Amino acid sequence: MDKVIRWGILGTGKIAKAFATALREVPDVELAAVASRSLESASEFAAQYGVKRAHGNYQALADDAGVDAVYIATPHAMHHENAIMCLQGGKALLVEKAFTLNRRQAQEIASLARERKLFVMEAMWTRFQPAMLEAKRMIDMGEIGNVRSLQADFGFPADAGPEHRLFNPALGGGSLLDLGIYPLSMAAFFLGPVKGVRGYGELTPAGVDMQASFVLHHEGGALSACSCSLSAWTPTTLTICGDKGYLRLHGRFHHTERFTIGLNRGGEREFHYPRIGNGYAHEAMEVGRCLREGLLESPEMPLDESVALMGILDELRAQIGVRYVVD
Repeated sequence: MDKVIRWGILGTGKIAKAFATALREVPDVELAAVASRSLESASEFAAQYGVKRAHGNYQALADDAGVDAVYIATPHAMHHENAIMCLQGGKALLVEKAFTLNRRQAQEIASLARERKLFVMEAMWTRFQPAMLEAKRMIDMGEIGNVRSLQADFGFPADAGPEHRLFNPALGGGSLLDLGIYPLSMAAFFLGPVKGVRGYGELTPAGVDMQASFVLHHEGGALSACSCSLSAWTPTTLTICGDKGYLRLHGRFHHTERFTIGLNRGGEREFHYPRIGNGYAHEAMEVGRCLREGLLESPEMPLDESVALMGILDELRAQIGVRYVVD
């Protein structure tokens, strides 16, 4: 792998723009290409962000020999198709969350990546935020003792119409895949693998989850209580509790720069760890590190965990009655 990582971005929406902005602050990268379903959209994006090549279809980006890694920034209903196409084109991948619509699709991506010996990582940017990594380090060092529980929430009222991807079952709509993936993923990050889940949800007339609450049983015996909502503002905090105290990541926890530790013996301490720019640079830097070191997966966000967490979301959707065509 050359020192400079040549990125391509598949998609031109809001998240693609955020990632393109972040790449300006990542060393030794080049934003080489962008693809959209229309050349006009790709060309406008390229002009705005200084991209060398604009493609009017996704296949052209998968076939672009001047691209090392592709950031898949399309809606999650398209991730499976897009990822398979780009892997067949020999590209390393950073796939936006939710990774896919279900476990089967996630496993197919993982299997092809391993067959072709190509790097793939779920774009769970939260795991690479400086405050999150330091919180994990302090917990692993025993700062709050034996960790037994976690509480996390993520919610906001969405005013989109029923045809929007948030509420359209054909596009993988619902709060679980859009927001619930954050509490779920971070609960596994802090408390370890999930061996059981119980959930409840409120469904829209179209049959996707407007909001959901779920409890996770981790392999070590600890419990997590999580919620997500597309109908209410929530504090969006995450609290990990041990027998010596707690650590709270302040809202909005998924890209916070600060956390508080409170101990049983009294007193609180606040810690501040600034992120780079809008925060997306950190996951791009992790991809670059892995590619330069010849790794096929990130140890912070391994493929087997992405597959397993999609399986937990499958189970949750089954419990609350949300079904997609691809299930």
